[in-house]
Amino acid sequence: MYYSNGNKTAHIFYSGKGTIMADLKYLRRLSKDYPNIMAASAEIINLKAILALPKGTEYFLSDLHGEHEAFIHMLKSASGTIKAKIDEHYGSVLSESDRDDLAALIYNAEAEIARRKKSERNFDDWCSTALYRLITICKSVSTKYTRSRVRGRLPKYMDYSIDELLHADDEENKAHYYSQIISSIVECGIAEKYIIQLTEAISSLAVDKLHIIGDIFDRGAHPDEIMDFLMGYHDVDFQWGNHDIVWMGAATGNWACITNLLRMNISYNNFDMLEVGYGINLRPLASFAEKVYGDDPCEFFRPHILDTNKFDPVDEDLAARMHKAIAICQFKVEGQRIKAHPEYKMEKRLLLDKIDFETGTVEIEGKAWPLRDTNFPTLNPENPYELTAEEKEMLKALEASFLNSEKLQRHIKFLYSHGALYTKINGNLLYHGCIPTDENGEFEEVELNGVKLAGKALMDYLDDEVRKAYFAPNKSGEIGRSGDIMWYLWLGSSSPLFGKEKMTTFERLFIADKTSHKEYTKPYYTYIKEKSYCEKIIKEFGLDPRTAKILNGHVPVKIKDGESPIKGGGLLYVIDGGISKAYQKQTGIAGYTFIFNSRFMALAEHKPYSPLMPDGTQIFHSPVMKTVETMPERLLIIDTDQGKDFVERIGDLNDLVEAFKTGRIKEIY
Repeated sequence: MYYSNGNKTAHIFYSGKGTIMADLKYLRRLSKDYPNIMAASAEIINLKAILALPKGTEYFLSDLHGEHEAFIHMLKSASGTIKAKIDEHYGSVLSESDRDDLAALIYNAEAEIARRKKSERNFDDWCSTALYRLITICKSVSTKYTRSRVRGRLPKYMDYSIDELLHADDEENKAHYYSQIISSIVECGIAEKYIIQLTEAISSLAVDKLHIIGDIFDRGAHPDEIMDFLMGYHDVDFQWGNHDIVWMGAATGNWACITNLLRMNISYNNFDMLEVGYGINLRPLASFAEKVYGDDPCEFFRPHILDTNKFDPVDEDLAARMHKAIAICQFKVEGQRIKAHPEYKMEKRLLLDKIDFETGTVEIEGKAWPLRDTNFPTLNPENPYELTAEEKEMLKALEASFLNSEKLQRHIKFLYSHGALYTKINGNLLYHGCIPTDENGEFEEVELNGVKLAGKALMDYLDDEVRKAYFAPNKSGEIGRSGDIMWYLWLGSSSPLFGKEKMTTFERLFIADKTSHKEYTKPYYTYIKEKSYCEKIIKEFGLDPRTAKILNGHVPVKIKDGESPIKGGGLLYVIDGGISKAYQKQTGIAGYTFIFNSRFMALAEHKPYSPLMPDGTQIFHSPVMKTVETMPERLLIIDTDQGKDFVERIGDLNDLVEAFKTGRIKEIY
């Protein structure tokens, strides 16, 4: 059977009469949902109609690093797409200022409503006007969807009236009906809530699928709020990043992951997120740090203050002591894990036993480096990786906090259920870090748990092991503590999530000479500049290099230094542009959104996010949009992975209809 729409024709295969007997058990189950010919035929008609719709818009973002306000603004604005819709519909009708105000309303409805309440003489009239304009934009972003799907994205209790507003003016004789709905909304006193929910519907409809290519956590103030937002999002998936994986390991109670996570977030002053957001009790660490490092200025451990804490402000001196205390624990615990896992090949990172306390130096790979801090009160030179009794007790208390944080565990489970180490979707390949590669451009064979693997096989094995480490540690091949594999993926030299020779945390904290801080990237990052290498990766994962793209995060693209996010002759896109404020001096921008809709692929290059002003106003910077590929013809749902599923479903339903017609399955009315 053939299905045709315009200039597109697709062959829809179904099994036909010859296989009905073999599939009879399955078809009987299917008949529970479609009990007769009319029901099955209605669904076939529905699916065929959907196949003819344009492909939905996919958004790809990476390296959010806790920047909740900037990220949520990107989604609410659809990375500039909504402003383009406003200009398209109102460019010749409204002034630029009025168009900006309408955009501000969609991006941050609560703030704009509060501002208008103070400035408008007749607030009800403003609400009515806003509703008319919002309905126009909502219509524009919903044209790709069936009416039932749009209804599904609308807020509960208001879906009927919004649906009517979206379609009520199709006929001239319904104009009065249309205005009556809006008048009633205002008269009932629900205009504010209605406007807020309508703006949320607009943002939701503008983006069909959202892909987060790693690193939600660390540096920025509120990854917890990002996760809360995404758990309510209609369609999202994750490709785990190295900063995500260390949180996933911490959620198993793994001390190496916990100490890394705490060191990073204390160093960025993220106490609100840790103690208030996730309920991690830091009092044991604070008490220990005051007791052991109370006389230590810890000047090289003072936090980077990118955001202030509203609910849990911690004195900078105490934060510095806590930072140093947890860092020393980290190096001890990591030393224990390195010794327990010789297959990780990380012996060069055993540095505590290389400290010469008499000369105040540390030997790293044959070179002695002067230490800028030589106060190690908990370090036993005879056994430097041994934790003191107090350190052990403190880490046990911290572990209990992580294991018993309901919100953290809920977020981590969502990362598992909606995430993977890599994803193939609609012909494209998504992963955060790299595919381990040797100096010759061949996929590196990595040995873990006695298993040697490379390329896709390695990624599949690691994905499986990470899941077992959290959900079924007894079934994992891992040796040692549960979660060690996540710690390895966080910083191992052959980890696909790290992609560097070594993590120089010790050097950055204890050595003044910045040449020791350099973290050299692996050969992958040289080879991705070559088209043939990118084609090799695409083929390894079973995709077509003529059409597939690789979407990659992890390493910030330094636009200000002339770097390009486009690699491999347009086959690979590195979309870490520095949403995190910590990176913006390096990149010169504030992040990318990669956009893939029915007509083109594009990169949106963002400027730094401006927070809300005290007077309720906000400055919004439109991103710079660059189309990187135009589709030869408009893509439809039938061209997508979802379309393939629908085609298969249509085949099953046709078999069911045939079974009804031949009496093999009884119809029920």
